[in-house]
Amino acid sequence: MQTETNTTGENVAVTPSVPVVPSTGNVAPAAATASTTPSKPFSRDSRDSRPPRGGRRPQRTDKERVKPEFDTKIIGIRRVTRVASGGRRFTFSVAVVSGDKKGRVGVGLGKAGDTSLAIDKATRNAKKNMIKVTLSPTMNIPHMVEGKFCGSRVMIMPARGRGVVAGSSVRNVIELAGIKDVCAKLLSGSKNKVNNARVAIVALEKLSKHPRTVGNVVEVK
Repeated sequence: MQTETNTTGENVAVTPSVPVVPSTGNVAPAAATASTTPSKPFSRDSRDSRPPRGGRRPQRTDKERVKPEFDTKIIGIRRVTRVASGGRRFTFSVAVVSGDKKGRVGVGLGKAGDTSLAIDKATRNAKKNMIKVTLSPTMNIPHMVEGKFCGSRVMIMPARGRGVVAGSSVRNVIELAGIKDVCAKLLSGSKNKVNNARVAIVALEKLSKHPRTVGNVVEVK
């Protein structure tokens, strides 16, 4: 220990200074190194070894989709508003035409608070009210027919070689019934698609159901 004399003449003990070694940026303190070093290094193998969450997705099969027996076309969707004590309530009314293009066709109406549910109801109603149309082996009607439903009137007549000549929802009924080479004429000015579809059903029901044989050809009388 060394001593020095201050200005008053007293001896004061002086502690020798310890030289400080400057630290470089490459060396980190031991505490910091211990805190930043992970306890277990992360690897892809350790991640893959974990059990899958929620199970595995089922594998896709190459099965062909089953075609539905009846084809369906929507001819009208209406939103109906009903005013109640709590406010307005909305429902949907859907009209569809269903057929197998082999002589069976029907028109259905369904109402529900959701469009998908209304379509399902209308499809079931159409299958319930389906009729069987009498057709020749060439999928033609044997004679001209007329029908009337509410304010709609229609005339359907065979037209060989002309295809399907019809408009409005009458065309949908004829196509889903599978009828070929026919001409339909609306005799009324009604724009109601549901009534036009139903009048086509009424007219097709009037086709004769008594077949007769002429030579080797089966005709319908």
